[in-house]
Formats: sequence, structure tokens, C-alpha cells
Amino acid sequence: MSAQPPVPAGAVPSGVDPAGRWADAGLVSGEAVALDVRAARLGSRVLALLIDVVGQLFCAALLALTLTPLVLIVLPDQVVDRALTGALETLGLVLVVVGYPVLWERLNHGRTPGKLAVGLRVVSADGGPVQWRQSLTRALVGAAVEWPGLVLPLLSWVAGATVMLTDPRGRRLGDLVAGTMVVHTRTTHPWRPAPAIVAPLVGWAATLDLTRLDDALALAVRQYLTRGQQIVEPYRSRLARELWREVAAVTAPVPPPGVPEPLLLAAVLAERNRRGSLRLRHQRALTAALWPDPAPATPAVVAPAAADPPAPAGVRPAAPVLRSASPDRPA
Repeated sequence: MSAQPPVPAGAVPSGVDPAGRWADAGLVSGEAVALDVRAARLGSRVLALLIDVVGQLFCAALLALTLTPLVLIVLPDQVVDRALTGALETLGLVLVVVGYPVLWERLNHGRTPGKLAVGLRVVSADGGPVQWRQSLTRALVGAAVEWPGLVLPLLSWVAGATVMLTDPRGRRLGDLVAGTMVVHTRTTHPWRPAPAIVAPLVGWAATLDLTRLDDALALAVRQYLTRGQQIVEPYRSRLARELWREVAAVTAPVPPPGVPEPLLLAAVLAERNRRGSLRLRHQRALTAALWPDPAPATPAVVAPAAADPPAPAGVRPAAPVLRSASPDRPA
């Protein structure tokens, strides 16, 4: 989840429409920073549920194949009766329906296999990590009135879908009772290409010493250049100055005076990418010279037979001599 600086009153950050279509979770960190997080809606949550249902069926089959033979082997025959088998079936149902989501959400940071595949996560209503009691509460409410809906299945399904469609954060009944919500963990903003170097900085960039510029700092510069328009002022300029202070400490020579920091960062990144492309091209050329690819075999070109010289005038050309194809007859 990416953090954005506080938005001034009346201002809308770039990349988020005024209606709050993307950052609609309404989460704010402890430092009063608005989090750019989308709330999960009915479609994505149903898809995650279908994947989890497959996982639950697999767990149920695994329990049936392991628990039943173990009981028959360990317990004597006079103890195994209909009441015991019913109790084991109830225990297995509770483990699959309730234990499956609770254990996954607690051990995998609020993500079941279905939510992990779709890119969802269960968090508290204030944005914090989900707790044991919250996972257990939402699992019990879900098993009772949502899925599988042990109490009035059809009516509870309709009520649950209506609640999710009408809630501003897309929460279901279990989320409302437990104080949780489900959010997307993947960003919706497209990855934009980094800006190119401006012409007046080409000569200076060619003389740069970039040996101490590591990959982590270069990645931070690229993320700023590709997503800087989503940060409101004055935080965008402040971040550019801080990044350039770090880049200037590991590069040389000093840039021309009066150039804005974003242009300097773009020049450094473009020059680093250019040198990396040249280095990769030279390595490929050296590899091709040391281990050339075998040339494909081409069919040999057969030269056409020379034509017989023209016969003199008045002389008939001799007929071709026919040889017998039989091996026992002399030619």
C-alpha cells in the first residue's frame, strides 16, 4: 500500500478523481497520511471466495482421508458409533469452514489463498493488521449468515450481497460486526516511462561518474520520475530535492547551475540506462564472437551442364549411343 502526503483542503491529488473512485477505502495512517488504497468490491471478493472454496474442498477431502482411518485404527470398535462419527463430521466442518479462513488470515497477513491470488487483504477498519478475534468473528458470521449460510441460506445470501453493494467500503456483514474491511494490495496506476534527458545536459551527463550509484537509489529515482505527478506540492519538490541530495553525494562532476532537480534526476537516470544498454550490447557481441551460432546448411548449387558446340553446316549431328541396361549384356 503506497502512502501519499496529506491533501490540503479542496485539493485533489493527481491520479485520484474527485469522486474518490480509486482511493475509496478512506484509510489514514497514524501520521495523518492518506493511504491510496482501494476497497474490494463484490466481484473481486466473489472470485477470491470461489478459489477459497476449492481450497476448502481439498482440505475436507484431506481430513476425510486421514482422520477417518486414524480413528478406526486408534479407537476400539465398541467405541466407534454413530454419535462419534457425527461429532467428527461436525469438527471437520468447523475446521474447514471456520478454521480455514482464520488460520490463513492470521498466518499470512490477512490473506487467504483466494485473496492472495486476486490481490486482496483483510485489514482492520482503521487500516491496522487484522486480529485473532476479528478473524474469528468474521468467519463465524460468514459461516452462519453468508457462506455457506447455515441460517436461511438463500435469504442470507441476498442480504449479504445487498449489504456489500450498498456499503461505501464494500464491507459484508462479517466485516461490519468484526470491524474489518477488505482492500486491494495492487496499485491501479499505470507504469509510465521515465522522462528523457534534455539537450543542454547531454554533455554533462556523458562525463558523470556513476560507479557509486547503486540499484536501490536508481530505482527510487525512477519511481519518483514515473509517479511524481501523483504527489501534490510542495511534497513533490521536497522529495526531488532529497533524492538529488543523495544522488549528488555519489556522482561527479557538479551539474550546471540553475537546473531544476527533476531534470537533473532524469539526466542521471537516462545516462545510466544508456551505459547499461551499451554494456549489454558489448557483452552480447563478445558472446557471439566466442560462441558463434552454427550457420544453417545451404544446399549446394549445381552448375548447369555446358552446351554442345553447334554442328558444322551440312553435317547431321550424331545420334546418341544407347547402352543396354542389362548387366549380363556387353555394352
